[in-house]
Amino acid sequence: QVQLVESGGGLVQAGGSLRLSCAASVRTFSNYAMAWFRQAPGKEREFVGSISWSGGTTYYADSVKGRFTISRDNGKNMVYLQMYSLKPEDTAIYYCAATRTLLGPRGPSGYDYWGQGTQVTVSS
Repeated sequence: QVQLVESGGGLVQAGGSLRLSCAASVRTFSNYAMAWFRQAPGKEREFVGSISWSGGTTYYADSVKGRFTISRDNGKNMVYLQMYSLKPEDTAIYYCAATRTLLGPRGPSGYDYWGQGTQVTVSS
């Protein structure tokens, strides 16, 4: 079993930045690809970005490419989402997800473990 706990959300003005963290409780964290998803009110959960087990490969949604960066620290069982140039449309609950593979898919159904989410609100 993998337990994921997100933190770092909050309220920020447009143009600001936030860093989300996700702590994983698992013995072999490096066996898992990780991803961030988000869900705005009334919308489906959408892919934000993913990172391979080693951290060597990352993918991003077009909507966040160039503004968001995913990284991981396998020694600390942590994955991060650094967000810059935030926009009001980035407002959502952000979820951390894990799957036991080298690099996970973009669809949420490909992930077996989820955190409880952290709220990000960007004011205009």
